[in-house]
Amino acid sequence: MKMLRFFFFTLVGLMALEGLANGENDPKKQPRQGVRRIVIDAGHGGSDPGARGRYSTEKDICLAISLRLEQMLKQEMPDVDIYMTRKTDVFDPVTVKARMANEAKGDLFVSIHVNSAEGIRHRELSHYETRTVKNSKGKKITKKVPVYRTWTSPNPAKGTETFIWGNNKNEEKLGAMQENENLYLDSVSARELADFDPYDPVKFQLYSLKSKQYFERSALLAVTVEEEFQKFGRISRKAQQRQKGIWVLHAVAMPAVLIETGFISNPEEEDYLNSEQGQIEICTAIVRALKRYKFSLENKSSNTQSSISPSRGGQR
Repeated sequence: MKMLRFFFFTLVGLMALEGLANGENDPKKQPRQGVRRIVIDAGHGGSDPGARGRYSTEKDICLAISLRLEQMLKQEMPDVDIYMTRKTDVFDPVTVKARMANEAKGDLFVSIHVNSAEGIRHRELSHYETRTVKNSKGKKITKKVPVYRTWTSPNPAKGTETFIWGNNKNEEKLGAMQENENLYLDSVSARELADFDPYDPVKFQLYSLKSKQYFERSALLAVTVEEEFQKFGRISRKAQQRQKGIWVLHAVAMPAVLIETGFISNPEEEDYLNSEQGQIEICTAIVRALKRYKFSLENKSSNTQSSISPSRGGQR
């Protein structure tokens, strides 16, 4: 009986603290709900060009798409604030971008990138040449030897991918939420800030639940983005978890996705990524996905369990 009472009062205490954390008893401390501010991150920039194509760079394509996306979102979702991590050709490390996103109190982080795949190396017999060589006994002899021609052709890889952080990075996401909680309070007094303890054990449980929720929301958006790309006839390489790299996704205290809009290493896709039509289609697909995502949160209709497969890749 004592054990049942213990669990009952513990549950009641957690529910009360969760209500307090959600600002139910203090309107000034109510955290942001739904999607009120979207952070758009144009990948790379400045001294970091990212991937290179025949005539363009990743940083320039990302900026062009992000600026167009900003304008379309302002028209299609006027009730949402748009915050840009960069609007010019400048470089900021991912640590700075994460801090910018957190200080902007974003509700969603969308990072725009383009993909690249190594060229395919070819080797074929060109002709034979007569050369003087030494045999096993050190004696010079003449013999015909093959001469090969080698070259590299563009990789035919094409399509879109949308990444979320790997579930093995949930501890880092939890840490980002703990360290940035005070940024998400609309009004915090100096005394309250001095007493702020992000590592309170009860809050830790609440953050764990919130981290899981952010993971599921990110997965929902990633799948939705890929669905919208497919409507434009794009090849979808699926929504995926990234077990390595993309540090910024788990460093921001909000749901977050990274969208690979196409392969700059494929000449056909490079032309598409640089074209007005291509950029309009890319931005339209993303805007539609964001509107669906926002609607699902506002109507509490999202019932997501991540079916996104793990993927491995380099640092972003």
